[in-house]
Order: sequence, then structure tokens, then C-alpha cells
Amino acid sequence: MKKNEKTPGIDEEDFLSNPKIMEHYSLLQDIGVFRHIDVLKQEIRNYKNLLASGLDIFNRTSIDEIMDATVWQISDHFLPSFIAFLWKPIQNKDEITIKGYKNYKPADLGLKVHSITPFEPFFQQYPKPINFDLLAFELKNDEAIKPFEEIKPELVIPILGPFGLYGMIAVGRKILEEEYSQAELSFLQQLMSFVSQAIKNLLHYEHSLRDVKTGLFNHGFFMTRLNEEVARSKRADYSSSIIVMDVDKFKNFNDSFGHLAGDRVLESLAFTLKQGVRADDVPSRFGGEEFTVLLPNTGKETVWMVAERLRTSVAAMKVPWEPPLPQVTISLGIYTFDQKSGVDATEIIHRADEAVYLSKERGRNRSTVWGSGLLFRIQNSKLHATIENPGNPV
Repeated sequence: MKKNEKTPGIDEEDFLSNPKIMEHYSLLQDIGVFRHIDVLKQEIRNYKNLLASGLDIFNRTSIDEIMDATVWQISDHFLPSFIAFLWKPIQNKDEITIKGYKNYKPADLGLKVHSITPFEPFFQQYPKPINFDLLAFELKNDEAIKPFEEIKPELVIPILGPFGLYGMIAVGRKILEEEYSQAELSFLQQLMSFVSQAIKNLLHYEHSLRDVKTGLFNHGFFMTRLNEEVARSKRADYSSSIIVMDVDKFKNFNDSFGHLAGDRVLESLAFTLKQGVRADDVPSRFGGEEFTVLLPNTGKETVWMVAERLRTSVAAMKVPWEPPLPQVTISLGIYTFDQKSGVDATEIIHRADEAVYLSKERGRNRSTVWGSGLLFRIQNSKLHATIENPGNPV
């Protein structure tokens, strides 16, 4: 058979115009052949719609966008009373993020779930969507199930990956009808398999950019973003800044209270940093007890205020530990660059590090902005072991 030549009897038009088909048309109609063909055609349309929906979801670039797209895709088929997404932002920690929807808009469902870990063994063994009542019966864990009983979901869909249970999706009962039809359940389960995979892919990508211990961005991602911002600063007329900070006397926490206490200090500090910066800023763990923040489109006055806010927030931070730990403080170094600076990412970090050193020499728990004459001051402080008056930035 030549390339592109039609296979006899496959084309619908050829099939219906075939004399033998026409000769036995009544018989074929009576035995349901044409009804079966219509059903198959509808199934093909449904699969095409499902694939289009899946492609739309996979093209989203954030978990929030995936969730929004999912809700709108479902709206074309039926109206669930709610949809709740629960997932772990940091895979090796219990803390979870919850986002709920009602009437296709974000809504607070009042769902108070602190951990999805109790569900992990079950979904590892049965990695499929499940009716909530059956899940409650099989799980036999009243404490884990109780928060969900308040919202009464119809289905629970797991989001599983190589590192275990990443999250769950809870879908409420239909508003307009009592039960989901088998076709609707099939569509929902298949659509959610796309959603689960899309969320899982994004979580994998996010985890590759994050420091495992703190959940902040890692050194590699920070350097990538810093290089991008340096390149932008050479093309555009605006300033950007970085803050480098170091935990004061961090070795004392490890030596006096143990490395687990030191880890708790780093985790608490990371949480405080995340709370104290903007969405476009890039807080990262640079290594050990050193942290950095990249602040795009931020000049000296603003970065100074941000640094001081972070410093005072850390100084007021309570680290949960028994016995109570000494107060945590940080020393900060600041550098601002623009198209006139003419320095690369390595030099920017080096200058911010020099400012951190001067903050340490000045007595710790303070911020210093790198500026003209700072290198002389650092060298002078090293030679004469003098501490300058703290207070005003350079």
C-alpha cells in the first residue's frame, strides 16, 4: 500500500456509502451498530477534550495557575461544591499549604489540616482517587480524617512522587445533582491525573531550586538570578541590591546545644526572612550559616530599611527549643549596583561580604552598606583591631 493511501472501510463516509452496508442497513441499525459508532465518536471527542484540558494545565508555570486552570476545566462539565488542594512546599517537612475554591473562586473552606503524612502509607499502597467514605473506613485514623469531615468531600485524589505523598486534592459533592455519573467520575479522575502530574513536575522543579534544610532558594539559583539582574542593570537605568547576612556566633549554638538546635536556628531564621521580603525578592541560603537576599530594582535607601527590618525581626525571633536558646542575631552587609558599577556577580558578593566583616568588627547585630572607603576601613580594623562607632551606614 502506498503512503497516505486510505485503508478500505476505515473512513466513515466510505463505510456508510458501502453497498453492502446499505444493503443490510436496517439489520445493522436494529442490532445497535450505529448507536455503538455514535458512542465511540463521543468517546473520541471526550478524549480529545481531556487531552486539550491536560495540555492547558501542563502549560501553566505555577501551582496557583494549575489550580485555577483545573477549576475552570471542571466548570465545563459539572459544579462541585468545592475543591481543595493540599500540598507540601518542602518535601521533607510536615507543613502543608491549602488552597480552596467555591464557585470557581478562591475561598477559605475552614479546612484545618496540619499534616498529610498519616495518609501516605495508604496512598502508597493504593495510588488512585478514592471515595472519601471508603478512605475513612480503610484508613482507620479518626484524628487524620476529622478535619475533612467538616467539609465532607466526595473524592480524594493523591499526588504521589518518588519522595512519597506530595499532596492531595479533595473534591466536594455536586451542587445541582446528588451524585456524580460514572462518565463524570471517569473524566474527573483522568483530569486529576493530569493535575497531579503537573503539580508533581512543578514541585520537583521547585525542590531542585531549594535548600533542603531551610526551604529557601539554594546557592545555584541565587547566582543565576544575580547574574540575570547584573545583565539587566547594564541595559536599564535602575539599581538593584543584595544583602549578605551571617548568624553571629553560630558555632556556640552547635557546641553548647547540639547540631539539631543549630538546625532549628537556621530553620527559624529562614522563616523570618521569607516573611520579611517581597514576592520578587530572592532569599537564599548561601552556605552554612550565611544567607543572602537579592532585591531587584531596589536602591540604597530602600535596601537599608529592608536590612534593618530583617535584623530587628531576627533579634526578636523566638526559636522553639528546650532549654531556651540565647537570642539569635545577625550581621548584615549591603551592596547596591547599577549600570555604572561595572562589577560582576562575584565582585558584588565579595563587596557585600566585606560589609558583613565590618558589621562584625563593629560589634555584630548591625547592618553596613558597602561604599567608598570601606576597604580601607576593613584593612585598618584588621591591622589595629579597632571597632568603629556603630549606628550610621557607610
